[in-house]
Amino acid sequence: MSINFVTDKVNLKVVGRVATVEMNRPEALNAMDLDMIKGLVCKLKEISESDDIDIVVLSGKGKAFSAGGDIKTMLSNMNESDFFPVMDCISELIITLYSIPKLTISAISGAAAGLGFSLALATDYIIADKTSKLAMNFIGIGLIPDGGAHFFLEKRVGETKAKQIIWDGKMMGAEEALKSGLIQEVAEDGIQGTLDARITDWLSRPVQAMIRTKKIMAEKNRPQLLKILELEKYGQRKMRETLDHQEGIKAFIEKRKPNFRGK
Repeated sequence: MSINFVTDKVNLKVVGRVATVEMNRPEALNAMDLDMIKGLVCKLKEISESDDIDIVVLSGKGKAFSAGGDIKTMLSNMNESDFFPVMDCISELIITLYSIPKLTISAISGAAAGLGFSLALATDYIIADKTSKLAMNFIGIGLIPDGGAHFFLEKRVGETKAKQIIWDGKMMGAEEALKSGLIQEVAEDGIQGTLDARITDWLSRPVQAMIRTKKIMAEKNRPQLLKILELEKYGQRKMRETLDHQEGIKAFIEKRKPNFRGK
């Protein structure tokens, strides 16, 4: 993908050694469409090449971090021939974020759901506002998690707990997510103050040593993450063909409870 991809759906602000990458579709709760995904990849690659930036903050403009993939445009109306290229873009985004030679923080306010939650899990450290809601809720529309969620959840909470989180698909508060080991910190008095304190602390440390540790672990885990992303891509394609997914999408659009039949 060209590093020069231009979109107004992603904002980049650099202050000193800190870059903030902001998802900018507040009217859609920062649901990720293809332009936003490509924009995120390009901004992260741009940051990756800068020797002046040590910390990357990922955030969402407005009331939510990200409500996930844009269901109406990315799932329900997509031509089947477009599906794998979109999944490949998601994979590129996740690998780029996970491997970037910077320290990464997700600053979550409001909802982080589905692919939005997967994106947050790909960062090194997650701070969630005490009023935020997190959900790995693909199951609600008869799908499996993507964006590397199977990899990240297993790494954070273990296989058994990861399966329960995926199968339940329920909305969690920040405190529950913290107790489960899904996030690192709850912001009790507003996200910005907690975020600033974390950044100040990290910038006072030997950051290059921290980044080197990250790079070693990322390099070791990269083959497994790539394999998971591939399995998610083909698994998701299968799920899109099920009657349960079609019912899930229909129920989502009609704002009613789905009637799943296991088919």
